[in-house]
Amino acid sequence: MFKIAKANAAVPLMPGSLNDNKRNHEMLAQFSVSEPWTGDLSSGLLRLGDWSTMLHGLSTPECGLLSLVRCYDTKDRSHVLELFEQAATLCSSFCFSTTIVMPNGLRQPLFCMGESNGLEEKYSGSMAGVFVFPRFKLEGARQITSWR
Repeated sequence: MFKIAKANAAVPLMPGSLNDNKRNHEMLAQFSVSEPWTGDLSSGLLRLGDWSTMLHGLSTPECGLLSLVRCYDTKDRSHVLELFEQAATLCSSFCFSTTIVMPNGLRQPLFCMGESNGLEEKYSGSMAGVFVFPRFKLEGARQITSWR
């Protein structure tokens, strides 16, 4: 799944669509681990959280896009790069799913949702999003971590 759409901040959220109750957070945590990330388009750097840094096989939480995608399933890398490139040139909302493949063969599914904004001037703007790491086991593969 690779999707991009023009962002429209003028569209309000539906009343109650993001009802922030504790039960929803507990249910989300039962099925996945999620973590926010940010990107600075003036420097080209992405900033990840601790889990995302570890699962992407990175030594520091700041990285470039090529460093981020190097652990993704090879058939998905060019699609992800294209999404980020499009989002860096037009304020957009985007999402993708892929699999992180570790050197030892362990595999972890990954969902990403994000948006870009502030692109009015060349080489400016930012991105923000969330990585969601499902807790289910891939068939025929070992998970990277048990999360518990």
